[in-house]
Amino acid sequence: MNWFYYLAPLFLQTLIWVPTRLFFLFFGHLEIRGLENLKAVGRDGHGVIFAVNHSGELDAVIVPAALPFLSRLMPMFYTSREQSFYKNSGWRQIFYGGLLFKLWGAHPVKIGLMNYELSLQTHVEIINHGNSVLIFPEGSTTKDGNLKKGKGGVTYLAYKTGVPIVPIYIQGLFKLNIKEWFSRRRQVSITFGKPIAAVELFPSGQPFLDASRDDFLNAAQIVMARIAALS
Repeated sequence: MNWFYYLAPLFLQTLIWVPTRLFFLFFGHLEIRGLENLKAVGRDGHGVIFAVNHSGELDAVIVPAALPFLSRLMPMFYTSREQSFYKNSGWRQIFYGGLLFKLWGAHPVKIGLMNYELSLQTHVEIINHGNSVLIFPEGSTTKDGNLKKGKGGVTYLAYKTGVPIVPIYIQGLFKLNIKEWFSRRRQVSITFGKPIAAVELFPSGQPFLDASRDDFLNAAQIVMARIAALS
């Protein structure tokens, strides 16, 4: 991947950190929990996978804002849908999935290939370069506020790269509307859980030499259970 797409997110996410943090603190009474669970991750120059419940469009913004300023885990890179997915999404098609997304650190997953190696090859490369990736294991935002089953991509990334998964639970952003937000009626919290080592995700205690799609799906439910426990 072009070095420019590594540096641009670092610059933009650092530039916006202060106003974004203040935005959530003032309007959402932001409470951040579990930062002590991040002390051991990323110190060896390796990346980390952040696995987050998907309750709304601000989920991807609040995670980097909740990390300390100039955290070693920044910049944050993301998984997103391809640009064509947003073509009937109104104003979102201007920003989502294209160049602006890449500048922010979001790179599309190739959907429908039924092949994790092909669909997530860019994100494996990002992690292997020592960077962090944020992924929503549910694949889409919740419709009723409840967690859905996880998809196997999150555990494939851990299996392929050997880096830990940090479960995160965000509360207070589901069905957020402008009136509630600017009247400061919402209480928003984000909780970072204890890292899950790649070897914890498989019953044998060791990664499979030839893990199947079902193995990754089953392991993803362990991750979802850890996210649910943070609620």
